[in-house]
Amino acid sequence: MRVGNGLASRPPASFIDVESIISRLTETSAVIIQTAPSGAPRLAIMMYEHTALCLHFANAFGNERFEPLGPTDLMIHVIAHHDAGWLEFDRDPKIDPATGLPYNLVDTPPEFITVTSRLSPDFNQRQHPYCGLISSMHSWGLYNGRYGLSKLVLLDKIAAKDRPLADKMLNGELERQKRLKAELATDPVARDWLEERKIFQNYKALQFIDTLALYFNRIHPSERVEQTFENVPLSREKDASITVRPEGKDTYSLSPFPFAASGAEFAFCGRRVGPADGDRQGGWPAALKQLPTEWESFRLVAG
Repeated sequence: MRVGNGLASRPPASFIDVESIISRLTETSAVIIQTAPSGAPRLAIMMYEHTALCLHFANAFGNERFEPLGPTDLMIHVIAHHDAGWLEFDRDPKIDPATGLPYNLVDTPPEFITVTSRLSPDFNQRQHPYCGLISSMHSWGLYNGRYGLSKLVLLDKIAAKDRPLADKMLNGELERQKRLKAELATDPVARDWLEERKIFQNYKALQFIDTLALYFNRIHPSERVEQTFENVPLSREKDASITVRPEGKDTYSLSPFPFAASGAEFAFCGRRVGPADGDRQGGWPAALKQLPTEWESFRLVAG
């Protein structure tokens, strides 16, 4: 399929092959280390396993109250690949001396995370300029409180000696966004996507889906508590706050409910790790490949 002046697009949503996307995602391997009760092994979740859960949330997002993603095909792609820049770094993950485990996502040293933050938009813009734009906003927003939507400002955690690395990357992303917007403006089909409220509707949808997946990926089931996600887009004009509550028996209620079907089941996988696993032959790259996969499933219901 081609749109407007020939900017490449993916097939319509009805033809999106979810399994083939997941297959491509398994080529990457960033690590999220889930919390665990004291002394227990911790679940290590690769980035492709995190983004696979995001992909399923993206396909389910939207109902009579919450406007579905659009342009659907492009938003599905960027949500499924928003962390694609971790490929090279996480073939051989660096070890956090505080835990003896691979660095958790947000604790990755600046000399590495600033590179992955640039490579993710590089990957996505090769699919389509709009994918690159939303991915670039995601990278820039992580360091800047998600454009004011979050109190967590990653830039505040970067030491003064590393700020030039971060500033160079962030300035480069602002230039990328300017360049991609100019390219998209020449496409009559894409012009409506460039309306500021539409851009931020899509950006906020990605942030909700990403952080909801992280709620499950990063927190052990026994430690999950009620949490509210703010600025979830109902449309380009309006947002809502969604509260997720553990209801027992691997069931969580969301109010208001943003997905198509209440009672849908979702799942993600990882592998249990401890510091000693890094001592095996081949180190952590071998351990993360060889340890058995463990699945966690849960149901989402309307609250």
